[in-house]
Amino acid sequence: MPEGHSVHRIARQFERNFIGKTLRASSPQGRFAEGAAVLDGRAAVSVQAVGKQMFLETEGAIWLRVHLGLYGAWDFAGEILVDPTIASANGRMGQTNQRGTVLDEPILDDAGENSLASIGAPRRTRVHVRMSEQTEGLDDALGEWPPPVVGQVRLRLMTDITAADLRGPTACVLQTPEEMLATVAKLGPDPLVGDPVENEERFVRAVRKKSTPIALLLMDQSVVSGIGNVYRAEMLYRQRLNPHTPGRDVPEDVVRALWHDWVRLLAIGVETGQMMTMDDLSPEQYRAAMASRDDRHWVYHRAGLPCRICGTEIALEEIGARKLYWCPRCQA
Repeated sequence: MPEGHSVHRIARQFERNFIGKTLRASSPQGRFAEGAAVLDGRAAVSVQAVGKQMFLETEGAIWLRVHLGLYGAWDFAGEILVDPTIASANGRMGQTNQRGTVLDEPILDDAGENSLASIGAPRRTRVHVRMSEQTEGLDDALGEWPPPVVGQVRLRLMTDITAADLRGPTACVLQTPEEMLATVAKLGPDPLVGDPVENEERFVRAVRKKSTPIALLLMDQSVVSGIGNVYRAEMLYRQRLNPHTPGRDVPEDVVRALWHDWVRLLAIGVETGQMMTMDDLSPEQYRAAMASRDDRHWVYHRAGLPCRICGTEIALEEIGARKLYWCPRCQA
């Protein structure tokens, strides 16, 4: 599932390319035809990412709420202005491009995770897991204008020079301002939204009042926004914290350390497009990690392999219907 860093990158693409411009909206797939008709011809006013959800405000106080879920993604085409705070694996991204390509495209990992033209679930996941949403042929289509519709596109938003196609979301709905605020109110703190001090205190209070295992709390979007399976496993390992520890039994200083680590890791993810969770890498190790997830994480997706620190076999279990990776010795 796309985690919080991806949604913030998407929001920044919308901020640079759609805000202040009139939208042409359509639903090639037909499943969002009524909503697209409402959006068509309205100007985009603002955009906000909170955790795993994006909210796009349009004229007339109509909000578009998108939750990508497991398989959703936005594909961008045309002339794409890149947020200057987003870097490639080679360095800072360029500011603009010619239609059809992104200037200074970063080194992509084996799943295309840090692409700027396709953000969300990795392309490979979308093709093999949900064939109705597949995007084979998309790369060839991005050079045309307007780009032809490829696969099942729930919503297409266009300006005169930029297009964004939404595929496979869990939620794509219109909301009133009151409904949008009510949705956000149910979400836990996001390090990139709101007051930093209050965000930390909300997180600490939410964790330390519950008997739920910390591994489940970090995935609870009402406790903290944006953390998914990868960041959950890595953050717990980085604090050497047993994933089964009840939230109320986690020392307050460790809870605060978890929050500060999430602040740091989210910022890295937004900038690079990848969930980089290892520290102190040499330039060669960093490039290898950018190119392959196998070199990027401490425990995630490493079941049966030796712990990078102690050599103990990384364990894999299911908790809350999701896979959990951890080191039984380092996190005892």
